[in-house]
Amino acid sequence: MEVTIQIDGKEIRTEQGANVLEAALTNGIYIPHLCHHPDLPDIGSCRLCIVEVEGREGVCPSCRLEAEEGMKIRTDSEQISHLRKLSMELILAAHPEDCSTCPKYGQCEMQTLIQYMGVSATRMNTRVKGIKMDDRNPLIIHDMNRCVLCGRCVRACNDLRGVGVLHYNKKDMETYVGTLHDRLLKDSDCRFCGACAEVCPTGTIRDVMNYTAVEKKDTLIPCQAACPAHADVPRYVRFVKEGKMEEATAVIHEKIPFPECLGHICAHACEGNCRRGEVNEAVSIRNIKRYAAEHANNEMWKKNSKHLPSTGKKVCVVGGGPAGMTAAYYLAKQGHKTVLKEAMPKLGGQMQYGIPSYRLPREVVDREAGYLQDAGVKVETDCRVEDPKALLKEYDAVLMAIGTHMGVRLPMEGNDLPGVLLNADFLQNAAMGKRTGMGKRVIVLGGGNVAFDCARTAVRLGAEEIHLACLEARENMLADDEEIEQAQEEGIHVHPAHTFERICGTDHVTGVEFCNVKSFTFDENRRAVIEKEEGSNHVIEGDTVIFAVGQRAQITADAGLELGRGNSIAVKDESLATSVDGIFACGDAVYGTKTVIQGVASGREAASEIDRYLGGDGDISEVLAPVQEKNPWIGKIEGFGYLERAKEQFVPVEERRDNFDPISSGICDAEICGEAGRCLQCDLRFNITGHRLWSDYTDQEVAE
Repeated sequence: MEVTIQIDGKEIRTEQGANVLEAALTNGIYIPHLCHHPDLPDIGSCRLCIVEVEGREGVCPSCRLEAEEGMKIRTDSEQISHLRKLSMELILAAHPEDCSTCPKYGQCEMQTLIQYMGVSATRMNTRVKGIKMDDRNPLIIHDMNRCVLCGRCVRACNDLRGVGVLHYNKKDMETYVGTLHDRLLKDSDCRFCGACAEVCPTGTIRDVMNYTAVEKKDTLIPCQAACPAHADVPRYVRFVKEGKMEEATAVIHEKIPFPECLGHICAHACEGNCRRGEVNEAVSIRNIKRYAAEHANNEMWKKNSKHLPSTGKKVCVVGGGPAGMTAAYYLAKQGHKTVLKEAMPKLGGQMQYGIPSYRLPREVVDREAGYLQDAGVKVETDCRVEDPKALLKEYDAVLMAIGTHMGVRLPMEGNDLPGVLLNADFLQNAAMGKRTGMGKRVIVLGGGNVAFDCARTAVRLGAEEIHLACLEARENMLADDEEIEQAQEEGIHVHPAHTFERICGTDHVTGVEFCNVKSFTFDENRRAVIEKEEGSNHVIEGDTVIFAVGQRAQITADAGLELGRGNSIAVKDESLATSVDGIFACGDAVYGTKTVIQGVASGREAASEIDRYLGGDGDISEVLAPVQEKNPWIGKIEGFGYLERAKEQFVPVEERRDNFDPISSGICDAEICGEAGRCLQCDLRFNITGHRLWSDYTDQEVAE
């Protein structure tokens, strides 16, 4: 039931029994406060929010005052001002006077209150608590010398999150906040949710990472920020934890059209930035994505998918790899008549003809490629485009997403001998079941994931001896550690820190001469600076050499487009427009060979830009899953900080070396919910009500 109360003569309506301080703040009337937080139970300890109520003696904290019909409240008087300043002076007597050097400077509620009230501790006997700053924990710093005992952190941990790690402790007559027996947070079963740091009004409990207000979300939800497509990782992981695979997959589809493909081969930058990794091991996000996609019936996202009315505009997408497929998919959903022309017999690009099928089963690629036709894209395969400008006679816009399917041959002695192969040709022929030209003793030059794809494909094609060499030292190799380790398990000899001196042979490859590298760096112009180990030249014998040192777009100046470094298609800034009006470019053909998820992100960007070019608003966003209110109560989990990452299940090496069957089955049914439950749920922090400072209110409405 609503009641009418007066605050400083201003009538406001609020619920009977409501907190008067919240009622005032909600109605634009600022009353100083420190221990109060709208998401936490009130204790009235700071005595800054005191008010007078007509008909009652003395003052009372407004955070503990319940609204009643006809109540008349005064927020300013000589007595109130005196008592507030006294309370603040007592608080400041035990608080360091070092605002300008405090990591919380400029984002501190306490600092703004001091400025607002114009007080200092000069009348009081100041003291230093002498409590050592505790920086032993991951993610969170405890600096109890700054604590003003507002109790927000304790209430957040106990009453908001239900974890119950923080308590009031005493040492040498000083009260401070800490864990039981001052144990590490990890040993106290902390959930590392960050609620304590979020509600702290000073720099007492704070994040290890410093950030500005603009950087906060990217810093505290780094998995989403690191994902090139910015998939809502915490949201879909939470759905998986709840066993809701349909909803989880729908969330992924909001940003990624091919979640099952990505679940197999995503570069998972999200995991490299996962904050759980600071506690023990990162959450296995890629495998969670894969499990959700494999166990969903794909009805929810299809039912809720956006399909705008026809615009009458026609777009041609050239190239059916991850970037082109993504762009075509979203352009069709925006209402544009979209035709995709692909030079190869099937869609998928590198997912179909580059990444080996033991990593990415072709039936998965084919199934998810089918989503394009479901969205209304007309697909034309075996259709190579040589003159993109000619397409403008039929189409309103053209997108060049031709990828990088041409291998690079290093300029070195013997590079044109029979037995020298290029990575792209080798992998494509292997994928199509064609002859590769490979012999029995193979040497792969290069240290990235594609080089290991070549080497591991050679294993499966029957090579008897395989060597892989690269300039980088082992710790700097570009390939994933997992790739390197599995390759070595399969018998591949890996040689880091090796230069490629020459390819040996006269009528055919007989080997490669190498030299050991002492150091390998780049100068300010990104030119390689290599220091060789004197007298270390040696030859590794072989009958096949595979260059795996990069790839380029298969395009020439005859296409009529301005080309950039490395045969890339030059584009203008973020518009992705080429030198020809109406023609755009995206994906590897623009920025060089990168990852599938980067191709998806580039395709989304291209679809948005082309939609704008054709008169749309560029908004390709969708909400495909229910937006649920997040439960702030996460509870205590015994040993949470020590929960181990679920292991991906791999086929034993002796069963995988001679075939292209999938080598991984991901995470098993019994472990998937537990793995999702290891997530710190960093996004919950952004559901905590933010600080409301006196400067947010007009002068007329601020209670002095």
